[in-house]
Formats: sequence, C-alpha cells, structure tokens
Amino acid sequence: MTTATAPTQLGTQDRCDRCGAQAYVLVRLKSGNDLQFCAHHYTAHSDALAPFADEVVDESHVLLQPKN
Repeated sequence: MTTATAPTQLGTQDRCDRCGAQAYVLVRLKSGNDLQFCAHHYTAHSDALAPFADEVVDESHVLLQPKN
C-alpha cells in the first residue's frame, strides 16, 4: 500500500462515505473501487482498511493550515 499527499485530488464536493462530511482521505481499494472519508472516520477505520487498500491519498493536512 502506498500513501500519497500530493497533488490534491479531493475537493469540497467530495463527501465522506460514512457521514457525508467533506472528504480528506481517498482510499483506492485493490478491488478497483474507491472510498472517501473525513479525517475522523479514516482514523477510526484505517486499521481495518489497510489489508484492502492499494493506495491512500491523505489530504487531511489541509485541516491544520491557517485560513486566509
């Protein structure tokens, strides 16, 4: 499994598959499907997803950036 941080692939229109909040993590599964998660739900489920993930695009670092 690889973890990527750039380029940005998720935008404000992308929603968490668990709760509908803005998605900051994209999980590409080995099956070819994608899942999107908010930072909270990815953290809660990352261990369970790890065996099935081919790639994780984690953009949650933007949550810590100051807004202008």
